[in-house]
Amino acid sequence: MKTAKTWKISLALIVVGTIVWLGGINIRGMVGFDLLQVGTLDFKPNIHPFVERAVFGLIAQSSMVIYVAYVFIWVSGIVFLKTSPFRLKENGWLMVTAIIFYLFTPVEIYSMVLDLKMWYLDHLGSNDLVEFRKLLIHRLAALSGVPMIALLSYYTAIVIATIQPMKKQLS
Repeated sequence: MKTAKTWKISLALIVVGTIVWLGGINIRGMVGFDLLQVGTLDFKPNIHPFVERAVFGLIAQSSMVIYVAYVFIWVSGIVFLKTSPFRLKENGWLMVTAIIFYLFTPVEIYSMVLDLKMWYLDHLGSNDLVEFRKLLIHRLAALSGVPMIALLSYYTAIVIATIQPMKKQLS
């Protein structure tokens, strides 16, 4: 009885955390790319320094919300996999979504480190825009696009979890 309640609560936490996490990633991306010229990693020349500094602050703050949600989902996912009645052998969709999510953990940790540096720079570091710019470009160019592949994979995992293919039918 307690296990049934636990997996349902952890599933609800996964859903809410995923909405916050992926929504935050999209909003942070829109805010961050607003500083750059379209299709390049070059900064727009006509942005006022105060506006640019405010945008870097928004990116740093949103990153913390995003990664708290990510850790929340990560732990809730483990609890869900341990306590749910769904077995990975019988539910291929669950196995695929779990693999997709946990496979990109090293990518998320590396991105987290870069975002923590930006947060540290925002709160305790200098106000030098050159440092923020270097950090943002390094964050966007990090791992040669693997974070974008991870994001697309997360959306694929949501589709797979919704459609639930590879589900073993009981006879």
